Amino acid sequence: MTGKQKILIVDDDENIAELISLYLTKECFDTKIVYNGEDALAAFETYQPNLILLDLMLPGIDGYQVCREVRARSSVPVIMLSAKGEVFDKVLGLELGADDYIMKPFDSKEMVARVRAVLRRYNPAKPEEADKNRTKSVQYDGLEINLTNYSVVCDGRQVEMPPKELELLYCLASSPNQVFTREQLLDRIWGYEYVGDTRTVDVHIKRLREKIKDHPHWKLGTVWGIGYKFETK
Repeated sequence: MTGKQKILIVDDDENIAELISLYLTKECFDTKIVYNGEDALAAFETYQPNLILLDLMLPGIDGYQVCREVRARSSVPVIMLSAKGEVFDKVLGLELGADDYIMKPFDSKEMVARVRAVLRRYNPAKPEEADKNRTKSVQYDGLEINLTNYSVVCDGRQVEMPPKELELLYCLASSPNQVFTREQLLDRIWGYEYVGDTRTVDVHIKRLREKIKDHPHWKLGTVWGIGYKFETK
């Protein structure tokens, strides 16, 4: 029997944290609550969550720094929680490696749905499921992107990346030399219900370029004023 998926809840507001835990427990998740950044980093090591719900405004080490340190060690999904709505907060969170961003106050059903969606993208398919479905992978000289088990190998080394980055890379690479607008990529990867803007795509492309350098036979190309493409030669 598969164990429950574990969600680490990091929020200094005890009432909100308890409410989130209640909603997730009802949906058969295992939860752990901590109230500051220091405890979050400690719990990340000991609890080993499948996903972190991370408030930005924390006492001591804030959510941005927690996300930065978690991402330096692991690709475990992070969903940021905040009452702040400025665009720069979203962009900074995404640049640090967050997979999604939920604004407070939020609807409990939406929160649970986002948690499930991120976990679906992150968790590799089970072997029996992989057998049922054709393996989704693309290969180029020195690069293999596998969407079935969420892995990227570049020049013989495994490249760790959060689910959204990998999905974006796969989307572009599976249609070489096809130009996608930012709006198309936002809709394909984040879904029409995503409350964000096209800068989200730019942030993820920037992070991909830091991890996947240009190759003599392929690269992530920018089509100025339009969007992006996976360019092959």
